[in-house]
Amino acid sequence: MNSSEPTPRPPIRLGLRANAAQFTMLVAINALVGGMVGQQQTVLPLLAESEFGLTGYTFMFTYVIAFGISKAIANYFAGTWSDRYGRKPVLIAGWLFAVPVPLLLIWAPDWGWVVAANVLLGVNQGLTWSTTVIMKIDLVGPKQRGLAMGLNEAAGYGAVAVTSMAAGYLAAEFGLRPAPFLLGLTYTAIALGLSTLAVRETRGHAEVEASAHVPRSDGRHDHLHGGLGSREVFTQTSFREPALSSASQAGLVNNLNFGLSWGLFPLLFASSGLPVGQIGLLFALYPAVWGVGQLFTGALSDRWGRKPLIATGMFTQAAALAVIAAADGFGPWVAGTMLLGAGTAMVYPTLLAVIGDVAHPAWRGRAVGIYRVWRDLGYAVGALMGGVVADLWSLRAAVWVAAAVSVVSALVVAVRMYETHHRPTDTTAEGADHG
Repeated sequence: MNSSEPTPRPPIRLGLRANAAQFTMLVAINALVGGMVGQQQTVLPLLAESEFGLTGYTFMFTYVIAFGISKAIANYFAGTWSDRYGRKPVLIAGWLFAVPVPLLLIWAPDWGWVVAANVLLGVNQGLTWSTTVIMKIDLVGPKQRGLAMGLNEAAGYGAVAVTSMAAGYLAAEFGLRPAPFLLGLTYTAIALGLSTLAVRETRGHAEVEASAHVPRSDGRHDHLHGGLGSREVFTQTSFREPALSSASQAGLVNNLNFGLSWGLFPLLFASSGLPVGQIGLLFALYPAVWGVGQLFTGALSDRWGRKPLIATGMFTQAAALAVIAAADGFGPWVAGTMLLGAGTAMVYPTLLAVIGDVAHPAWRGRAVGIYRVWRDLGYAVGALMGGVVADLWSLRAAVWVAAAVSVVSALVVAVRMYETHHRPTDTTAEGADHG
C-alpha cells in the first residue's frame, strides 16, 4: 500500500456501545454546562440583597428573564447552525460565550453587569446544551434515545445541584466574591479544551441514519420527509405535528414551573420563617431528585413508551405544586419539592426523545432547537407570571396557578400526543448496532 495514501476512516456506526468514548465525553461536557448555572444559583440572591440592595421581585424579573430569553433565542440558532455548519463549531462557539461570565459576576459594580452576564450565560447554555443533545441523538441511533437523553439531562442538572452546594460552601467560607465564580472559570477552561481537542463531529452519524431511514409502517410521518425547509420545520414543531407541538407546550410549562420555583420558592419558604440552611436544602432537593431520576426515566421511556411518562409527569408536577402551595412547614415542603423533582424527571429527557423520534435526521437539529426555544421561554413566562400573580394576590396563589397550568398541559399531552417510540424492524440498517 502506498504510504502517501490517506488512512481509510472506519465506517460510522450508530449505537451507545459503538460510540461509548465520545458519548461519555459529551456527558461530561454537559455536566460542565450545568455547572455554569449552578455556580450562581445560590449566590446571586445573596449578592442582590447584600451588595446591590435589591429585594423580592426586582431580582427575579431581571436575571431570570434575561437568562431565559437569551437561552431560548440561542437554542434556535444552535439547531439551525448545527444542521448547516456542523455540531462541533457550534459547541465551541457556545463555550467562547461563557468565558466572560464568571469575570462579569466577580467584578460587577452594579446589577446591570449581572444581567449582562446572564444574557451571555443564556447564549452559552443554548448553544452548548442544545448541541450536546443533538450530538448524543446522532451517536446512539433510534433505539436508545431515551437512555441517551436521560444520561445527558442527569449530568447537566446533577451538576447544577452539586455546583450550587459547592458555591454555597465557598461563599460561606471565603465570601460571596470571587471564590464561587472561580468554579465557572475552571469549568469553561476544561470544556473549551475538550470541545476543541477531543470532541469529534457527529453530523456524519445523522447522515448515515438518514440514508437508512425507514418510514413508519402506519404512514404517520409520511409528510415529515427530509426536505422540509426551516419555516416548515418551525411550523410542524410548534403547532401542526401533534407529537412535536404537544412536546413543545409541555416543555414550556415544565420550565415555567422551574422559572417560578427559581424566583418564588425561596421567598415562600422564607415567609414561614425557615432558616437559611433549610431553605437551601429545599432549593437543592428539586434539581437533585430531577437529576438522579433522569438516569432511570429516560431508559424507561425506551421500554414503556414516551407518552405515559410525559402525561404522568405533568400530572405529578401539578400535584407537587398543590402540596407546596397548601403546605406550611419544612416536612411537607420536602415532600412537595421531591415530588416536583420526580415529575420533572419523568418529563424532561422523554420530551427530547420524542423530538428525536419524530424529526427526520436531515432537520433534527433544527427541530431540537425550536423545541428548546419554546421550552426555555418557560423560564421567562414562569418568572413573569409568578411575579404578577404574587403582586396581585400572594406567593401561594402564584403556585396554585402554576399547578392549574400543569394540569391543562398534562391533558393536552393525554389527548393530542400519540406514542412516538416506534421500534424499527430488524431489517433496517439502524438495527445493525445499537450497543
